[in-house]
Parts: sequence; structure tokens; C-alpha cells
Amino acid sequence: MSYVTPREFATKMIDAGEAKIFMSTKDTLIRAYMAGAILALAAAFAVTVAVNTGQFLVGALLFPVGFSMLYLLGFDLLTGVFTLCPLAWFDKRPGVTVKGILRNWGLVFMGNLGGAITVAIFMAIIFTTGFTHEPNAVGLKIGLIGESRTVGYAEAGGAGMLTLFVRAVMCNWMVSTGVVAAMMSTTVSGKVIAMWMPILVFFYLGFEHSIVNMFLFPSGLMLGGDFTLMDYIFWNELPTVIGNLVGGLTFVGAMIYATHYKPSKQQELITDPVSSVGVAAE
Repeated sequence: MSYVTPREFATKMIDAGEAKIFMSTKDTLIRAYMAGAILALAAAFAVTVAVNTGQFLVGALLFPVGFSMLYLLGFDLLTGVFTLCPLAWFDKRPGVTVKGILRNWGLVFMGNLGGAITVAIFMAIIFTTGFTHEPNAVGLKIGLIGESRTVGYAEAGGAGMLTLFVRAVMCNWMVSTGVVAAMMSTTVSGKVIAMWMPILVFFYLGFEHSIVNMFLFPSGLMLGGDFTLMDYIFWNELPTVIGNLVGGLTFVGAMIYATHYKPSKQQELITDPVSSVGVAAE
């Protein structure tokens, strides 16, 4: 059977979070580095497709290929561990502590950043022929994205910060839904189809993903974007990281944990006929 029931994948989510917390430093960093690099390549691919075709929807339709690859290869994004790791603590798994969760988050952040910046440097070299020419059309577009999603927010002040935060919350609502959706199937095709849908939604609607931005904005700076490193950090990356944490943990992790892993007693009786019979007999 290829479909996994909600109660079963809820347990898989907690098991996955627990395993990531206890993973070695070496493995955590390698898997995070590769995840950041692959997602950055997917972002470069999607922007290239959008520029060359003139159709952003086409780029958005193809962007999930990167997410699917990194998930199937067992690599880790910060947005995913934001959602999964706290569930092991909620469930009081032995040895799981807040310190362990924060350790995992810190290592994954550093690994994702390293992978994304590596690809940012590689792509900047490609877009400028080794920094000997002006950026090509794709490079110019990446620079403009960096400006609009840093300086553009700053110009709007508090309203811009609120918009950025909400976009980040909704981003990881969708991205973490993709992580969880992959656990609903035991086949590769089923996992890919389930992941593809929410990732497409997040990318096409322009939500803010902290790891994608680790590629777009550093490369945008290298390609002549009219914004600064501090613009990027304060007016994008930090609020995006916080929003991603809130979105994934609140709208995905906590909700699934509450209703599928820890359902109400009444719901347990409805879904468990054996227990219902036992209660009735008493």
C-alpha cells in the first residue's frame, strides 16, 4: 500500500525529528550543505527558465525538482527541521532537549548557508564569464530581485516588515507541508507528486524562503544589486528565518501533532472500533 495514514506519518514526523537531533555534527553539516546547494541550483534554474521564456509560471512549475531531489537524497533544510525537531520534544522522547534542538538548527543553518553561497559564487561566475563582463539577463534579474525584496520592504517601513514576515510564515506553511506530504507515500512517484504541489504554491506566490534567499541575495550583491549586506540581513534574512519557524511549527508540525498524533479522546473512540467496543462493554 503506497498511502500512509495521517496517524502513521505523524509518528514518522516525530521519529524523523528525533533522529535529526541525535545526528552527528559531521552528518548534519554535510546533509545541510548539500540541501542548501541543491535548492540554490533549483532557484537559479527557475529564474533562468522564467527569464528565458518570459513566463514566471513555467519557472515555478519546474522549481520543485530541486526540493524533490534533496528530500529523496536525505538532505536537510532549516525549514524542515524547524517543523520536525520540536515534535520529538513535545512527545518527551528520551534525551531530547531544547539545547539539542537549537544545536541542530544552528548546524543546519550553517550548512545551508555554506551550500547556498557556494552556488551563488559559481552562478555569479557563470553569469559574468568569470567577472569579466556585465551580468547577463538572468544575473540582472537576480540583482533586481534582491533590491525589491530588501530595499522595497524597507521603503514601506513597518508595513514592509509585516508583509515580509507574513510571506515567510506562509512560505514554511507550504514548504513543511511538502516535507510532511512526502511521508504520506512509500513510492518515489507518490512522494514527488505530494511534494510538488505545495512547493509550486510557495514559489509562484513569491513567499520568502530563508534558504532560497541565502542564494538569491548574496548572488544579487555579487551581480551589482543596489542594496547592502545589512539590507539583506535586517530586511530579509532574519525576519524570514523567524517567519519560517513560526509557519512550519505552528501551521504544520503542531497542528498535525495535535489532531493526528494526540487526537481527542472522542476522536480516538471513533477511529478505533476495538476501543469503542471496550468502552461500551464497561
